[in-house]
Amino acid sequence: MKFGQVEDPSQIDFTLPKDHENTVQILRKSKSKNLEICVGCAKWNKTDLKGFYPKGTKDELTYYGTQFNSIELNATFYGMPSPEQVQTWKEKTPADFKFFPKITNTVSHFRRLLNITDVVTQFATAVLNFEEKLGMVFLQLHDNFKPKDYERLEKFVQDWPKEVPLAIELRNNEWFTDEEIFNKTCELFEKNQITNIIVDTAGRRDMLHMRLTTPVAFIRYVGANAESDYTRLDDWIERIKIWKEEGLEKLYFFVHQNIEKASPLLSAYFIENLNKEFGTSIHIPEMAEVKNKF
Repeated sequence: MKFGQVEDPSQIDFTLPKDHENTVQILRKSKSKNLEICVGCAKWNKTDLKGFYPKGTKDELTYYGTQFNSIELNATFYGMPSPEQVQTWKEKTPADFKFFPKITNTVSHFRRLLNITDVVTQFATAVLNFEEKLGMVFLQLHDNFKPKDYERLEKFVQDWPKEVPLAIELRNNEWFTDEEIFNKTCELFEKNQITNIIVDTAGRRDMLHMRLTTPVAFIRYVGANAESDYTRLDDWIERIKIWKEEGLEKLYFFVHQNIEKASPLLSAYFIENLNKEFGTSIHIPEMAEVKNKF
């Protein structure tokens, strides 16, 4: 993942900002005592996750499902999935596995939320075939989709089929720098039970807004292929600990890297520490071939 990449990560202040004041209010409304945790990578293909698969692995998704409990499914961004394809993916994974498909770019990038009823219907119909394995779908808006088109976003949210859980990632910095529009957008998400995605990447610290709009934390973590990647994950453990005490119900945490081969390593480190902190027994993924961290 090249988004937010910088030449020298050592020059970036990776300190997590304080929680937005509304985050505490959202979490305290929750009555749940348990925390559902999903941790995964963005893709399962052997080309990107070099050294992860044992030699001779023929079905990458089947093996991936033995190591992780979820996948941020970026493949659906580049092409509309068919119900048959979704069913095939579903059948290759364990009973407790979850898929988090990205909404096709026809919706977000080509039609830019205009005249999309047919595409949304087709997408939602397809991914519902994941059934109990559907975690949450997510919309990633184009970098240049700005608050001037708020009404498009509002209509999209209001028309979205409620039986399909949804998260949204805003990328243009104007969504975050204009406090009035940011609050207005978050209130829209809260009213419609839309999860506000948090992105932690070196070159875009504005996207680390720490404003939850549901008792779900959907975090897209982008490592910089530096030692600080690990201490940054330690900081997230501490923040999640606080959120859990305040009422967090679900944690969806997906690990990216500028050089993706390190993603399973970071995920393993993160999961091991989650297990220690929360007493969980999430499987710690193993690298078939580890020579160097980076």
